[in-house]
Amino acid sequence: MKKLPATIVDFHVHLFPDRLFEKIWSYFGKDYGWDVRHRLYYRESVDYLRKRGVGPIVYSNYAHREGVARTLNDWNLGVLEEIPDLYCFAAYHPGDDDALDIARRALDHPRVLGFKLQLLVQRFYPHDERLFPMYELVMERGKRLLFHVGTGPVGNEFVGYEHFARLLDRYPDLPANVAHMGALEYRDFMGLLDEHPLLYFDTSFSFLPGLPIRFDLGNDVLERYRDRIVYGSDFPNIIFPREDEIDCLLGMDLSQEFYDAVFLENGLRIIRGNL
Repeated sequence: MKKLPATIVDFHVHLFPDRLFEKIWSYFGKDYGWDVRHRLYYRESVDYLRKRGVGPIVYSNYAHREGVARTLNDWNLGVLEEIPDLYCFAAYHPGDDDALDIARRALDHPRVLGFKLQLLVQRFYPHDERLFPMYELVMERGKRLLFHVGTGPVGNEFVGYEHFARLLDRYPDLPANVAHMGALEYRDFMGLLDEHPLLYFDTSFSFLPGLPIRFDLGNDVLERYRDRIVYGSDFPNIIFPREDEIDCLLGMDLSQEFYDAVFLENGLRIIRGNL
């Protein structure tokens, strides 16, 4: 029977300051009718995952508006100093006058992997020219990006395959992770992998039994690209038990090589910069 590695890497965790977490949970409830199941603050979230065999934790947060990235990244740097074995995709907003100064300071920390862009919430395009200097800085520093750029579980005019493909036309070697396997345009997003060697996907919110947003391209595609996928839970901002997605993936009866790569080896390779 297939099994998970003894220790796994979770490449899609959210950690925010306590009051901001509360505002996000309230927003999810009011705007989407989502009842966040695991209402845990950052220390509690880390402790919960540690007790369930998660080793390196890669978390992110994002600047939902101008003027908050510096404060949020100051908090990130404090958290990284407080808790070992955490890695972070930090906050960035191109509307800040000092955006690049904020970015440079964040990237100086060895466990800041790069930046998270949550384009659905931040409401700018991935090919917004204001982002180009940051992309180039990230590449110069050997870091990477985490994008929420798909249309699932909900979308707006700033997300979708065509916008991301336009960005890759300009930066074909952009080192980037795409959240949620590119949902809902799975086929189009997965089609980018052959031409863009530094592109990876994470599993979060894409392997949930009974939901219409579940990844639908089959096991052969997953096996073909098993070296380009990392496990991510979206914890704690999820509306279902964390174990459901893990159980769903195990129930697909993929190869042991798939589970070893996706739940451990690929994440460690990105963290160590061995791409």
